[in-house]
Amino acid sequence: MSCQGFRGRAGDQKVTTDVQTAEELTLTDEESRLLQLGLIEWCGPARSTEEFAVAMGFDGTEDLHYRSLRIRAALIAREALEPMDWARALLATEVAFASDVVGSGYEWSTTTGWSDEATVRVLRSTQLKLIRTVAPLVGRDLGTRPALRPATG
Repeated sequence: MSCQGFRGRAGDQKVTTDVQTAEELTLTDEESRLLQLGLIEWCGPARSTEEFAVAMGFDGTEDLHYRSLRIRAALIAREALEPMDWARALLATEVAFASDVVGSGYEWSTTTGWSDEATVRVLRSTQLKLIRTVAPLVGRDLGTRPALRPATG
């Protein structure tokens, strides 16, 4: 049995293409701010490889930087985002906060001004509010890579 069987969240859930605002997802200003901080870290102390950026739902590191700024601006303006952009924002924030290898990790509190305790508290509530929107994308649009092209002889 694969580990996928234990997740229980993504499964066969319907993938929605509806754009939603933070208010429609009931995100607080604090939760929206956390996502903004997580995204902007990728233009600073967080360091991604091309492959890692793709795993987080971006086309590469250049797209990670561009989309992070665009998604952040949409969050600030309280604009609606597509489910994939909510997934990108959440995953990029999770990695930026937790990983000392590619994210901000240990430097998070210095660069954002948020303590680890406050970040975990707000991150957990954000995850709960976004899971129904983002979990159905795992294995479909998120955490996948383009199929390899067959070699031509």
